[in-house]
Amino acid sequence: MGERQYHLQVEVGEIGEYVLLPGDPGRCAPVAARLEGARQVAANREFTTYTGSLDGVTVSVTSTGIGGPSTAIAVEELVRVGARTLVRIGSCGALDPGLRFGDLVVVQAAARAMAPRTTTPPPASRRRRHRRGAGAPWGGGRGRSPLPGGRGAHNDAFYAEMAPEPSDGGIIRARWDAWARAGCIAAEMETATLLTVAAVRRVRAGAVLAVIDSASEGVPGLPDPCGLPIDAAIDTAVGGLRRLIALDAAAGGSGGAAADR
Repeated sequence: MGERQYHLQVEVGEIGEYVLLPGDPGRCAPVAARLEGARQVAANREFTTYTGSLDGVTVSVTSTGIGGPSTAIAVEELVRVGARTLVRIGSCGALDPGLRFGDLVVVQAAARAMAPRTTTPPPASRRRRHRRGAGAPWGGGRGRSPLPGGRGAHNDAFYAEMAPEPSDGGIIRARWDAWARAGCIAAEMETATLLTVAAVRRVRAGAVLAVIDSASEGVPGLPDPCGLPIDAAIDTAVGGLRRLIALDAAAGGSGGAAADR
């Protein structure tokens, strides 16, 4: 397009086709440290961007901020300047009682708003846990799912849904139960927007989320922000992206070409 994007303040040539998306701008540097030769190319509002390379392919890191609206802005502007594969790295609350603090959930579909509808066709009944930075089994051929794994639920009311008031008559807990029955195993605030915008713009997207609390049981207090298990999520996302890049190269296309097949 030859113009600098209004919010991200990036332009064509500064962004790779593959982009990692932490929510917190403060997490961009640790993610970028996994790349070769990464440098900061922009910082505006909640959006910080680095670009480097992974196995010789240009890869960027852009923070989305908190919630759907800022995530939608980031994804729209990234696609305008050439992004074709976007992977969120973040945290989530568990809806599946089998998930524990530090477990990782790889998300390929998410329920939007307050209804148990998914942003992509319902995936097979699968759950994958990844610990110690194991690479996610992403990729495949024609018709493949973007990033195989589980289904998440979208949450816009962070405090209200983290600690429901008794006066709500059990509505919030009933909604969590409905999402769990629909196959959702975790809840957070950005992935549904990412997947929806990606589907509309015909690019590839997914998320790697670290479990930090139990959304379905309520949270007595927020976890220590300095002790969140984000490093494992970063390592898994970068490892999976490395495998995806290799698969795309073997198929004779880039992230954009592969996403169109």
